[in-house]
Amino acid sequence: NAPTIYIMAIVIALLFLDLFVTVPTLSLIMLSGYFLGYPLAVLASVTGLIIAGSSGYLLSFLYGSRVLRFLIKDDKKREDMKNTFHKHGFAMILLSRALPMLPEVTACLSGSTRMPFPKFLAAWSLSSVPYVLIAAYSGSISSLGNPMPAIFTAIGITSILWLGWFLFHRKHKKIAANG
Repeated sequence: NAPTIYIMAIVIALLFLDLFVTVPTLSLIMLSGYFLGYPLAVLASVTGLIIAGSSGYLLSFLYGSRVLRFLIKDDKKREDMKNTFHKHGFAMILLSRALPMLPEVTACLSGSTRMPFPKFLAAWSLSSVPYVLIAAYSGSISSLGNPMPAIFTAIGITSILWLGWFLFHRKHKKIAANG
């Protein structure tokens, strides 16, 4: 069906565009569930997120060290940032969907700090696929007359991810204070 293909292409393109400008990812995935139905929304959304994350990783792998040198002039601060990301990058990627732009930033940091691509892809997939499955489903069962599944999902996903960040930060703050 031609319109379905076009909608899928638009979803993929907008999720890729999110690498460069902020796109409301959760809303977009929910809307794709509403317009495409669950299976096609999952396919389009996972494809778009994998393309965006892999592109951010690759671009930063190739050019990220120059950008980091420009943004962080102090060599020690730059090395501290790299060491922190090497130590906690996987968890940061897993929790990155809690904030806008953070998934794209962690994808780029993964490339610029030379995180092995299979490790990055595993973390990115573990972060993205459940997010897409839940968001697309809530969009697919929502309607103009009953938007509550999408609303509750947005509140639930955001709350759970924020709680995850809070607990992660608290744990590592205690470790740093004791260590």
